[in-house]
This record gives sequence, structure tokens and C-alpha cells, in this order.
Amino acid sequence: MTHRRSRVERATSETRIDLSLDLDGSGAGTRSTSIGFFDHMLDAFARHGRFDLEVRAHGDLHVDFHHTVEDVGIALGQAFDQALGDRAGIVRYGSIRLPMDESLASASIDVSGRGLLVYRHEIAWERIGDFPIELAEEFFRALAHNAKITLHLAIEYGHDPHHRVEALFKACARAFHQATRIDPSHPGIPSTKGTLA
Repeated sequence: MTHRRSRVERATSETRIDLSLDLDGSGAGTRSTSIGFFDHMLDAFARHGRFDLEVRAHGDLHVDFHHTVEDVGIALGQAFDQALGDRAGIVRYGSIRLPMDESLASASIDVSGRGLLVYRHEIAWERIGDFPIELAEEFFRALAHNAKITLHLAIEYGHDPHHRVEALFKACARAFHQATRIDPSHPGIPSTKGTLA
């Protein structure tokens, strides 16, 4: 099987992103954004999705983390969109509920060709170290819109904010993995319209 790979370079006055993705990898790669917790989440995403993912990001962190986190989400979404091509043969849907200690998160994905995020949580806005939790939503919104997927995410419950957010990244990764696998019994476009666009 030909590996499904892509590379995205994104440069603005606020960030520079160099990102490569292999959908059929093993979780290899280096994630470097200079935001420690975010790098940890990207590691979890790559390893649990079994995507080879290289990320090098330089942003205006003296302002805040928002631009860097959002722009990595944009670049990763574009990389998924490119690597998936016409979506022929993919499973299309993925869904999982994932526990992490006392926390539970769920993720459901439709590789639909339409970018949409539904994000449900009941967490107070707080920080994990110096990482503002609300930036997780910004990352997933940018990812969903640029990957052209419908993405439903929920932090169902939990106490530790690190566990809640990490469970969400891992759930999203595993749902992505399910949805992007090739189903050899259905080689065509998985849509009655004949296109996912």
C-alpha cells in the first residue's frame, strides 16, 4: 500500500510552522513548539493515532500561546486533508470513549468533507502549568475546519485538568485512526453522493 503522506509549511507574521504527516506510521517523530504541555499533547496524539508526525513551530510566545497553538491546528488539518486525498477506501467514521484515571473523554469523527467542531466540557477556564485550557478548543476547531471533518468532542467528567485534556487528545487520535483506515472490502468513496467534499 502506498503511504499517505503530506507536508505543510505555514508562515505568517506571527508563526512559522513546518509539519509533516504520515497517516500509516507508528507514532514516530518530534514535536517542538516551545510549549511544553502542547508538545506533550501532540506526542499523545501522534502515538495513539499511530501517525508519524514532525512538528517544528516558532511563534510569538512573548504575546501568548494562542497563535502558535491555532496555527499548528491549521497546519495539521491541512496535512490530514492532503494526505487523505479523495478519501477513497477509508472507513470514514471513528468513535471512542477513553478513560484516563478519573477522567473520561469521547471523540466521534466523520471524514465528511465539511469542517465542523462540536466541543462540550464543563471545565472552568484554568491553566495546566502555563497552558490555558481554552486553547485546546482552539486547536481542535482549527484541526476540524482545515481537515474538513466533522468532529464531536466531549470531556464527560474528571477532576485533574491534565487528565481531562490528555484523555481528549488521546480519544481524538484514536477516533482519527479508526476513521482514516483503509477498508479493502469497500475501495470506493464512502458516500452515496460519490464524493466527500
